[in-house]
Amino acid sequence: MRRFLTLSVLALVASAAALTGPVSDSAQANAQECGAGATGSQGYAYAGHQATRVAHGIRATITPTASPNVVSGHVAGWIGVGGTQAGPRGTAEWLQTGYASMAPESTIYIYYEVTVPGKAPAYHEVKADVKPGEKHDFAVLEVGGRNSWWRVWVDGKPVTKAIHLPGSHTDWYPQAMAENWNGNAGSCNSYAYRFSNVRLAQQSGGVWQTLKDRSMFEDPGYQVVQTSRDPSNFVATSL
Repeated sequence: MRRFLTLSVLALVASAAALTGPVSDSAQANAQECGAGATGSQGYAYAGHQATRVAHGIRATITPTASPNVVSGHVAGWIGVGGTQAGPRGTAEWLQTGYASMAPESTIYIYYEVTVPGKAPAYHEVKADVKPGEKHDFAVLEVGGRNSWWRVWVDGKPVTKAIHLPGSHTDWYPQAMAENWNGNAGSCNSYAYRFSNVRLAQQSGGVWQTLKDRSMFEDPGYQVVQTSRDPSNFVATSL
C-alpha cells in the first residue's frame, strides 16, 4: 500500500506564504502533471524506491547534484519509515531525514521530521546551506533491543534521542524518495538527488543489506535514473 511520508510542516509554511489569487489554467495543467500524479495526494509527486519487504531501518548516502528551483511549495530528498496511515488504527506516524528546500528560497537544509500518533509533524533543522555536490550519510534505525524505538543518524552520529513510534516493530517498508509539493499553485519545482548504497537493516540495531526488492515510483514530471545495475544506486530528478 502506498502510504508515503510527506513534509507536512514545510507544506504548511509554504501554503501560508503562497499567493491567494486564482490559479491560471496553465498552472492547473502543470499541477495535474507534477502534483496530482499517481499519488492523488493534493499536489505531491514522488520519484524513488519503496522496499517490498519489512525492515528495521534504512540507510543511504544522498547528494544534491544541483541547486533546486523552488517556485512554490517545497522539494525534498529523504529516507524514512512509516507513512500517513502507518500508525495504530491508521493514524499518521513516520520518521524521515534528508534534504529539503522551500519557496521562496532554494537553500538546501539537512532535516529530520517525526510524526507520532495524535500530534502534528515536528520538523527539525540539522544543518543549513548545504552545497550542491555535498554528500552526507543518513540512517533511520530501530534501536537494538528496544522494539518500536527509533533514532536518526547523520554522518554516523545520532541527531535524535530514541523516539517511540508505537506499533512500528516489524511492520514498516522503508522508502528512499524525492518529493515535490507544488504549493497548490501548479509549480513543477526542479531538483536532483543522487542516492547511493541504499541499505536496509535486517534487525534492530543494524546488520545492513543492499536494497534489492523494491517498487519504483515515478510521478508525472519526475523520474528515477538508475546509475548502476544495482537498484540501490539511482538519481531522482525532475524532467
